Amino acid sequence: MTERRYRRILEVLARRQPDLTVLAEDVYKPHNLSAMLRSCDAVGIGLAHAVRPTGGVPTYNATSGSAEKWVELRVHGSLDAALKKLRADGMQVLAAHLSTEAVRYDAVDYTRPTCVVFGNEKEGVTPACAAAVDGHVIIPMQGMVQSLNVSVAAAVILFEAQRQRRAAGLYDRPRLDARTRNALAVRWLHPRQTALLEARGLPLPQLEPDGSLPAATVAALADTTEDSG
Repeated sequence: MTERRYRRILEVLARRQPDLTVLAEDVYKPHNLSAMLRSCDAVGIGLAHAVRPTGGVPTYNATSGSAEKWVELRVHGSLDAALKKLRADGMQVLAAHLSTEAVRYDAVDYTRPTCVVFGNEKEGVTPACAAAVDGHVIIPMQGMVQSLNVSVAAAVILFEAQRQRRAAGLYDRPRLDARTRNALAVRWLHPRQTALLEARGLPLPQLEPDGSLPAATVAALADTTEDSG
């Protein structure tokens, strides 16, 4: 671990957008789920949601570019549970879905707290989802096919959201509080030590200016390791 890497992590965390996310509804192909997470990371999304991804067990492949290390995927047991959580967080919930009520994806205000739902590769979002969300968005198509691959559609819509948010200055200041940023930095920089701390019920420490763990934490971990041995 280098101080330069720590500075890079702090820069990334300072641009995270806690009120922008996606919900993958039964997106069952690992490479599509992986690509969606990669786009999430690229626009500053740190938490994505899923209902029954890849048949119930999330898997990833090289398409993610290791994005699963940086983007948490929260799996919900049902669509209702996912929507309840998102609405409790104050999100407008939109579905990428072709319907008579659908509007162009770039006609939506993504500076509002927003979740975009993407359905599976064959059927798109379910009828229950289409009926439950706040609105539908579409990407205009000029060719013979009527839709894009789900991961490509996610990238198109998310980068429009990023464009709007950049113009509104939402990337200019941290959206996560300092405590949350520090906790995530500890997890990203020191995953093994984080697991040990959590297993022992110890709090995550404030990192040193160079990103290292404080001496007291290192000593505590050494003591507990010796005791367990």
